[in-house]
Amino acid sequence: MTTSAPRVLVLSRSDVAELLGLWECIAAVEEAFRREAEGRTLPAGVLSIPAAGGGFHVKAAGVRGERSFFAAKVNANFSGNPERFGLPTIQGVIVFCDAERGSPLALLDSAEITMLRTAAATAVAARHLARPESTVATVCGCGRQGRAQLAALAEVLPLNRAYACDRDEGAAERFAAEMTEAVGFPVMAAAELAGAARRSDVVVTCTPSRSPLLFPDHIRPGTFVAGVGADSPDKQELHPGLLARSRVVVDVLAQCAEMGDLHHALTAGVVARGDVHAELAEVVAGRKPGRVAPDETFVFDSTGTALEDVAAAAAVYEKALARGRGLSVDLGG
Repeated sequence: MTTSAPRVLVLSRSDVAELLGLWECIAAVEEAFRREAEGRTLPAGVLSIPAAGGGFHVKAAGVRGERSFFAAKVNANFSGNPERFGLPTIQGVIVFCDAERGSPLALLDSAEITMLRTAAATAVAARHLARPESTVATVCGCGRQGRAQLAALAEVLPLNRAYACDRDEGAAERFAAEMTEAVGFPVMAAAELAGAARRSDVVVTCTPSRSPLLFPDHIRPGTFVAGVGADSPDKQELHPGLLARSRVVVDVLAQCAEMGDLHHALTAGVVARGDVHAELAEVVAGRKPGRVAPDETFVFDSTGTALEDVAAAAAVYEKALARGRGLSVDLGG
């Protein structure tokens, strides 16, 4: 019996950007978390490999349904790239496969998917944990991820004002001007995170900080806080005391206990693993309650999961097939 070599669809960063809408990504990520709670996912895996000047990070997961898919994201992080080679610090690809046959289906640039799925996860958490009437947001970290975060929040909450904070004042000013036009409501640069946060219903931090930026006295009761930037053990954005006085929801408990802001709160001894309210999948599926009172303060610790990658990649792949996008490559040719 002869078998034909699989054809793989190669999708560039521009392909992904044009094909994956933010609302579509939010819906896909929320459905993936629901499937996780229902036991309709494959076990996830993480692998980190250090290299001279940087390292490689691999995250893999799969979802089961009418069609079952698996994805492995391979990201390289080399901080000296911009200065030495004129290349981005982070580069990577997603290998997307049929999880029933094992066939490779697509190779996608990972940057756009990572940006959008991370923002989508925050939006899913905000839909369940923020006060439904939340109108004011603060974003700390005014890069591409910050832009995606604010746009995603605007999809699920009735925001009418936002503040932008960054250690680079010029970056905050540019963010404010661009995002005011993008989201259709005023976005203002704020000199101090503390003051902006105290005026906000929702606060998102998406920075590479290695020391706390947001403290308990910066947050008023009832606020939803998303810590997005602390995706390795040495990064930290939220003071441990903030987690101690809040309901904490995580994307992946085992992962957040090893990195991110929960990791630091556990190390400080102010929070125990049993104090964590829920994983996001449990809230999405109704296994654990989301917000039940207006004065509850929630912290969402987001370290990023391959479940989000496979959900977003599946949405891109199916739309690419429908629209005839991408470069089809015969691996046997």
